[in-house]
Amino acid sequence: MTTPAGTTRPASFRGSMTQLRTGQKSNVNAAAYSRWVNRPAGRVLAAAAHQAGLTPNHVTATSAVFTFTGIACLALLPLGVLTGVVVALLLALGYALDSADGQLARLRGGGRPSGEWLDHVVDATKIAVLHLAVLSLWFRELVQPELLPLATVLIPLGFSAVASVSFFGMILTDLLQRRYGSKVDPGLQGEQHAPALGSLLALPGDYGLLCVAFVLLAWWPAFVVAYSLLGLAALGMLAIQLVRWYRRMEALS
Repeated sequence: MTTPAGTTRPASFRGSMTQLRTGQKSNVNAAAYSRWVNRPAGRVLAAAAHQAGLTPNHVTATSAVFTFTGIACLALLPLGVLTGVVVALLLALGYALDSADGQLARLRGGGRPSGEWLDHVVDATKIAVLHLAVLSLWFRELVQPELLPLATVLIPLGFSAVASVSFFGMILTDLLQRRYGSKVDPGLQGEQHAPALGSLLALPGDYGLLCVAFVLLAWWPAFVVAYSLLGLAALGMLAIQLVRWYRRMEALS
């Protein structure tokens, strides 16, 4: 995300952290990993990037490098403990940087449409390509008569479709609410009205949990079960969200 030039930089890393804490994004509807792990990690990275004089676009690009390197490792490297750990770490770091670019934009006084567009394009590509990499892995390593039948490739294909529809639905709902709904920005509500139970219930659909699940690549049956359950959870949450989003749009009509 590109930000206007001429913004004032806090004198220290601690000053940047303090400024971010007082202007943090709302935790309403945030899943547990994103709320308690990813956003705090992104806050540290955003403060460090601010002190280094980086722009949100620099952070977005760095996030893309880590994320797509992790996806490439997933698709190309042989299964094993090292591959699982490397993939999980690269994806998790890319996710933290994805949180950092938006926080850095707020720290610098606000982002630009071109930066928001870039962030969303990277996210949309990541969501689609990640599950295609799992599909490649499925064909390469897992589809064997004694392990899994060929029909199970529908699992990563279905997960890819669910993830893409979820992301598009979220972005479109937000866009239409901005256009037709209230202009009040809920982004600085912090901890208000954000019960911990809601974050825990949303955890199965959290992208961060999916990143962690790739540690199981060393144990094929465990990974297949975990990935399949996360896909089912994502499908269930999408069904709930579609109803909620439609009702919001009806309320705007």
